[in-house]
Amino acid sequence: MVLSQLAATVLPRGVGASGKVATRLSAGLASVAPSKMAVAAETNTQELIDKLNAAYEKAHLNYEDNFWATKMALKGNSSDALAASKTAYETFLGDPVNLRAVRQALEAAKAGKEQLSEQQEKVLRIMERTFGCYILEDPAAAALKEKINSLEAGLSQSRNTMSLGYTDPASGEFRKASSVQLRNTMRVSDDEATRKACYEGVRGIGPFVSEQFVEIVKQRNKLARLLGFEDFYDYKVTAAEGFGKTRLFEILDDLEAKTRPIMAAARQRLAQDKGAAALEPWNMSYALAGDTEKAQDPYFPFEQAVDVWARTFGALGIEYSGATMTLDLCDRDGKYSNGFCHWPQVAWRKPDGAFVPSRANFTSLATPSQVGSGKTALVTLLHEGGHAAHFANIDQPSPFFSQERAPTSVAYAETQSMFLDAFAHDAAWLGRYALSRGGEVMPWNIIADGYAATQPYDVFALRAMIAVPYFEKALYELPEAELTPERLLALADEVETHVQGGLSPRPLLSVPHPLSDESSCYYHGYVLAEMAVRQTRAFFKSKYGKLVDNPAIGKELCEGYWRPGNGAMFLDLVERLTAKPLAADDWVHDLERPLEAVLREEEADYKEAVAAGPAIKHGQPVDLKMRVRLVHGDEVIADSETDGGLAGACDKFKAWVDKTYLAEQPKSA
Repeated sequence: MVLSQLAATVLPRGVGASGKVATRLSAGLASVAPSKMAVAAETNTQELIDKLNAAYEKAHLNYEDNFWATKMALKGNSSDALAASKTAYETFLGDPVNLRAVRQALEAAKAGKEQLSEQQEKVLRIMERTFGCYILEDPAAAALKEKINSLEAGLSQSRNTMSLGYTDPASGEFRKASSVQLRNTMRVSDDEATRKACYEGVRGIGPFVSEQFVEIVKQRNKLARLLGFEDFYDYKVTAAEGFGKTRLFEILDDLEAKTRPIMAAARQRLAQDKGAAALEPWNMSYALAGDTEKAQDPYFPFEQAVDVWARTFGALGIEYSGATMTLDLCDRDGKYSNGFCHWPQVAWRKPDGAFVPSRANFTSLATPSQVGSGKTALVTLLHEGGHAAHFANIDQPSPFFSQERAPTSVAYAETQSMFLDAFAHDAAWLGRYALSRGGEVMPWNIIADGYAATQPYDVFALRAMIAVPYFEKALYELPEAELTPERLLALADEVETHVQGGLSPRPLLSVPHPLSDESSCYYHGYVLAEMAVRQTRAFFKSKYGKLVDNPAIGKELCEGYWRPGNGAMFLDLVERLTAKPLAADDWVHDLERPLEAVLREEEADYKEAVAAGPAIKHGQPVDLKMRVRLVHGDEVIADSETDGGLAGACDKFKAWVDKTYLAEQPKSA
């Protein structure tokens, strides 16, 4: 997911900071001049709440519309407009006048000067918590933040226009390809020289971005230290999770230590099974998935992905509460090189009881004619669709509860999407939904081969996940004098080698998250979320016996995880739903399970799945309580509102994919 996180600039009062820092930051509040984004204090509390809600929606919508236009390279997009709207949004969130007005209303109620309803106090508290994350009291800090925004917008524009690709070893010709296409080719190409060329292509992102990125790192650290934090990582994690960098890496260090021997054994096994060359970064993905990826590919036809996603979620009892979702699924020049789901219009309930449905923008980077693209697209749909379902179902009395950035926990948000994309790896799901264009079910032997090829090596994914936060931690802890492009590139290699045992098939500087303020110092959220996913799955399996096509799952997720929004803390939500504190036990247990035990359990699930079939059959209507628009940049391909519902829109999308990408491809397995 790429779920965005704005950098918070001050801790909520009483959360994670030393008293000295918190006092110093609070003390300057009254001395800061109000900005034009401020909402003045009102004598009527409800009027204040209404004005803040309206101002938040306007600033959020303007920024997100510009974000989508820029990342999708739509006509008329402007990096200047994106930077300006982002600054305006952050200015509103960080204006001390707004925070002061909220606190005055709370203090008036405490002093008995005004009586607040329970709902009004609840809203004011989340506003106080949110504004408390973004106060820039020092004018120098405000100016520095605007400078950083401009630098980041410039890097984003440069990266979007980078001529990325590889030199074909057979012809010597340069072939343009996105980072997703390069990684896909490394997974499936039988030619090692081509795989190595693709690795060198994706590795070229680092040198391309290094000079601009090191300047951004310097300025981010300068801002964080100006505000009293150890460094930028400490500043970001404290706002997002409610605890600082030290506590985070106590958790990660424990996980790293417990899984290091599992990784070492897995690397040794891979070298024994596939040869020492399998450990080369351009060979590892192919060694793990090259054969099975191609064998599974016919059972994940890209043009069926939207329909399969819809039926999967429908059978889980997931609905979107009247949302509108725009899907831009196929890769093209200039498009942002990572999937994400954002929602310009957030879901909330107005004081008169009217529910405001969300509007979501969703993108992936598929090339439908490429081997592996169908599964990649489907997993992305499950993942980003999980984000969208979460934020579509937040039902709280202010849009501030749907604030996807701090103070919303990154781990909380990612748990929802990662829980749902995990279904694509379950035999109970594959036996129902992995069908060829001709309707044939994926055979068990192909599934079993997939588990045999990957399950002993699942630890590699964990190590790749934790490599990103370890890299960013080390990066922001470098003395400024060492922050050079050359040191940046060397540091990335050092962290990959230490954490992953060797250079990675996905070079750290090709990961887009660290480059962007919205997602920098955020990747640890995936690690904490995976812990929660494993724990939640284990809980549901114990309670229900099955996950796939179980409508109770959607209901429990909605009531337990989604409706509260950021009005509840992540760790509390996990413990409340699963009846135990968050821990890595279930994840480590999964990694340590013998392959033979995994195969026995999954085969039994597969046989039951094939006999039962999907709860919602292909061609049957499915109502997710959502309007779906399928687009390709500025082109509208299909719209469920005008094309006969979701099924009709899916049919129209299939026809477009067939005409655009698959006219020369076989139509059956």
